[in-house]
Amino acid sequence: MKSQSRRDFFKMLGLGGATLLASSVPAMANEKVGVNNEALGMLYDATMCVGCKACMATCKRVNGDYGSLSYERASFDTDGLWDAPQDLSGSTRTLIKLYKESDSRWSYVKYSCMHCQKPSCVSVCPVSAMTKDKVTGVVDYNKDTCIGCRYCQVACSFTIPKFQWEKTLPQIVKCDLCKNTNLREKGITACAEVCPVGAITFGKRKELLEIAHTRLQDNPGRYIHHVYGEHELGGTNHLYLSALAFDKLGLPTLPDNAPAEFSEKIQHTIYKGFVAPVALYSALCFIALKNQKEQEKNGHKEDGE
Repeated sequence: MKSQSRRDFFKMLGLGGATLLASSVPAMANEKVGVNNEALGMLYDATMCVGCKACMATCKRVNGDYGSLSYERASFDTDGLWDAPQDLSGSTRTLIKLYKESDSRWSYVKYSCMHCQKPSCVSVCPVSAMTKDKVTGVVDYNKDTCIGCRYCQVACSFTIPKFQWEKTLPQIVKCDLCKNTNLREKGITACAEVCPVGAITFGKRKELLEIAHTRLQDNPGRYIHHVYGEHELGGTNHLYLSALAFDKLGLPTLPDNAPAEFSEKIQHTIYKGFVAPVALYSALCFIALKNQKEQEKNGHKEDGE
């Protein structure tokens, strides 16, 4: 009688876990996060940039102490006069590069975190070291929480997060819109504040989009008629205008749908309401029940002998 009650208990628990898991799927499938046009961001106009790299130097100066960045890892040109890293790195959050198609067609381009509306780095992080502020839209990183799995690097379509391989205690490095430095003290990112020609505009996403579309309308022959980041991967808060094709400038051609939507549905379905522990416990109970049946069956055989 006791074994029968225990068997019934296991069956009920397993059925309950399966029901909970199944009921969570459609609930999560209906959850969609809208675009936050009140989020903070930047508009980079490549046609205005003169390649002075003041934004790079200021970013390192302002954020040098925060996040353990320093000038020690700066890479200079052949003359040793110009900080000229080839890529974003553990000591470079903002990068200006030159793309030259011909003597008459060339453009500078700025690389830094895109602060996606639906960031894949946040979606895949198993310990929430990557987070997105619901109000400002800033995608931030907590080195004290990070376990060094680097899933964020793999997930980012723009290959922005960088790992400090050279450090004894490494961490991920990326732009955080000067959240703990210039933004907190002055209400603007350091790169936008220092840009001498206004190639970098800081503000709310809706305001930046208005500026971008006004420029496209007023100067139809100057730009590629597209605001990069307005729709890519569900939208980004770092927006671009350019006279040359964006893929030529190293910006990937991406769909409007964000991969984060799919991964979040999976993760939230598994973890929402402690579904994962219940499902795991149900699986263990199923195994225990199966083993019990086999033991009872073997016991009956021994009694028959």
